This record gives sequence, C-alpha cells and structure tokens, in this order.
Amino acid sequence: MSKGPGLFSGIGKKARDILNANYTTDHKFSVNTCSDGGVVLTSTAVQKGGLSAGNVTARYKYNNALIDVKVDTDSNILTTITINEVVPSTKAIASLKLPDYNSGKLEVQYFHHHATIATAAALNQSPLVDVAATIGTPTIAFGAEAGYDVSSGNLTKYTAGIGVSKPEQYASVILGDKGDSIRASYVHYLDASKKTTAALEIFRKFSANENIVTVGGTYAVDNLTLVKGKLNNNGKLGAVLQHEIIPKSVLSISGEIDTKALERAPKFGLSLALAP
Repeated sequence: MSKGPGLFSGIGKKARDILNANYTTDHKFSVNTCSDGGVVLTSTAVQKGGLSAGNVTARYKYNNALIDVKVDTDSNILTTITINEVVPSTKAIASLKLPDYNSGKLEVQYFHHHATIATAAALNQSPLVDVAATIGTPTIAFGAEAGYDVSSGNLTKYTAGIGVSKPEQYASVILGDKGDSIRASYVHYLDASKKTTAALEIFRKFSANENIVTVGGTYAVDNLTLVKGKLNNNGKLGAVLQHEIIPKSVLSISGEIDTKALERAPKFGLSLALAP
C-alpha cells in the first residue's frame, strides 16, 4: 500500500496507544505456536472478575490473502479474510461471526498518496454503512467518518478530525458524537526511538458539561523494559510495566488506583504472551 495520510481511525491513535493500551485489570495468558504448514495458532485464557474465558485463533497466509479463524468458549466462530491488492492499492476485509448469520461485514480500503477511503457495510437485510475518508500527507491529515442506517434512513454517527505528525511530536483534534464531544491530544517524543514519550489528552462532552484531562507517558528503562503511566483529573492513576522475557514474549503488569478514594483497594492486571 502507498504511503499517504492513513486511515481515519489512525488519527489520534498515537495518544490512545500511550494512554489506553495495556491498562487492564484482567489476567491474561496467551501462547503462539507455528506449524510446519505455516499456520499460526494462538491460545488465550482470560480471567475478568470471577469469570474465565478462552479462545483459539488460527492464522494462515496464502499469497496476498490472510485468513483468521477464532473459536471461543461461548461456541462463537469468527472468520476474517483479508485480501491485499485485490485491485491496485486496495484492501478487502470480509468477516462473519457464527452462529449469528446476520453478523457478516465487508470492508474495502483504498490507499492513495494523498487520500484514503474506507467503506464498511453489514451483510444483512437492514445494513449499516460506514464511510470514512482522509486527505493530506503523512505529515498532516484531515478526515471525516459517517454512519448510515439504510432501513431508517438516518445518520448513526458523524465524526471529523485532523492529525499533524512531526519527527518529535504528534497532535490531533477529533470532533465526535455528532458534534457533542471534542478530543484533543498531544504526544512529544523524548528520544530517537520514540519509546520515551509525554502525552496529554483533553476530552470535552458538551451535553454533560464534562471535562477529562489526562496526562501520561512512557519510559524505556532499557531495550527490553517499558514503563507507562497516566493520571486524569478524576484522580485515576494507572501504571503498566512491560518486559520482554525472551524475544517476542512479553510480560505485562498493570495497576490502577483511585487517588480520591484511597480506602478502595487498588486493581491489578497481569498478562503473559509467549511466542516462539
């Protein structure tokens, strides 16, 4: 795919990854294995609260096609087929979750040097259609997204955003919830590898007159260890420690505490992902 402004979903993603990714209070264990035929199997077990769940995912790549099949403990089967370069600069993604035969979805993404368009439609009698587009360059991108309910003829969502990327910093502003919210974020990279960062996010919900300000960042202790932290104006303090035990195998320990209610017990999460 050509290098361009990227998908609309990528606007603000750098800040979301720093301030949200891997902050979990679940206990998760996953193992990756690869067969001689090239099939990658991932077995995952998750404990959330007092409930336990698991799934097995098989991934197989054939030429420009990628096939994923996921089976979970609730007897759901999710199949996703991704085809790159179905026509030049175009990717197609089809998915179906059984036993819900109305869950089928088809997405087509088109990448250009100065524009990206993504269209997704549910494959049922009353489909929801999402269309997203961005224009610009890898440095600056303007984008918008809209959802349309064919059966009712109503817009289900519309969102607009802008992202600006520079070697040492990234900023974005997203107007969402049909114009009822605005989210502004800023990331500053403090080293050449972009592993040590500082991030700020301001979220405003107009109808609720609510403001949430979150500050955080990441710090690379060494090549194998990364520490993340965040704090918002509601007093929620979170931290994550990630350590690469062996190549491609990562141990993550996370925690959260409410600084405005210290009598409450802190929450902890643990994740171990093993790969050959």
